[in-house]
Order: sequence, then structure tokens, then C-alpha cells
Amino acid sequence: MDEWFERSPVVGFAPWIIYWIVAEGPSTWLFGALCAMLSALILGVSMGFGRPRLLEIVTAVFFVGVTAAGMVVGAVDRDWMDTYSTTLSSGVLALMALGSMPFTPFTEQYANTSRPLQDWEKPLFHQTNRVLTLMWALVFGLIALLGYVAAKIPATMSWTQWVIPIVVLVGAVGMTQAYPERVRTKARPA
Repeated sequence: MDEWFERSPVVGFAPWIIYWIVAEGPSTWLFGALCAMLSALILGVSMGFGRPRLLEIVTAVFFVGVTAAGMVVGAVDRDWMDTYSTTLSSGVLALMALGSMPFTPFTEQYANTSRPLQDWEKPLFHQTNRVLTLMWALVFGLIALLGYVAAKIPATMSWTQWVIPIVVLVGAVGMTQAYPERVRTKARPA
């Protein structure tokens, strides 16, 4: 399997992205959860079910739970998910990121460690991943808040559910790619 594919958190986020796109219409969150659950399974199989990462575990538990809940509850109760699916899903990701910080920041599980870390790099490596994980927690927390604002003030939906989240996500992906190299460059002995 391609090394980038195995190490990229984009692969871990793919089911969530699918969910956010499919679950955007009225009463489509259940279909979004089914699609996300299937994509998580397919990606897990294609990656050879290696050591599971926190993001993949949270993804599987969340989408199995949402799918099961969607099949059990009545149509009236499903309206709640139509309204708050973005808030709930983004909030879960924010909690996952924050919850990983005292242990192994979830971004560290995707970090490129193909070369051995020098002793002087180890603390810097962990600190860099704590910064990136905190950034992702804040990004997901902001998107959860924006989803709530979109639900309460529907006139803002174009901005709060599409424009701002996409800009913030693109910025976060850019920082995830650029920040580690910037830190390594600064830390290299002159």
C-alpha cells in the first residue's frame, strides 16, 4: 500500500467528509451514516486492517451508533439529526482530538516516522503533534459551533455550514502539511 495513503489523516477523515456531503439534505443523515460506515469498512479492508488508529475507532463507533439509532428511532426523532448532524459529528471529532492530547495526540499516529527520530527530535516531534492535534480540536469545535448557528439562524447556512468550514478545513490541512517542516527547519543545528 502506498505509504502516503497509509499515513494520511485524509483517509481517516474520508468517511466524515462523505457523511457531511450526503447528510446535507433533509432526512439524508441516515444515508450519510450508512455511506460513511461502508466507506470506513472499505478503507479498512483496503489498508489491510493494520493497527487501528484512534480516528478510525471513533469513526466506526460513531457511524455504527448513528446508523443503529437511525434505524430504531421514529421519523419525528430523526428530525433532530437533520438539524444537528453537523454539530454532533464535528463535536465528536473535537472531543476525540482533545481526549487524545494527554496520551498520544491523534495526529502522531499519522506522522511520518519512516526515518528514526534523533534524540533531540523526540520532544519536538511530540510537541509538534500536540500543537496540530489542538488545532484540529479547535477546527472541529468551531465547525460544531457553526453547525449550531446554522440550525438556529438558517439565513446564515451558506456561510456557517459551507463557506467558513471549508476555508477553515483547507487552512488546517495546509498547516498540517507545512508546520512540521517549519518546526524541523527551525530546530536543525546551524
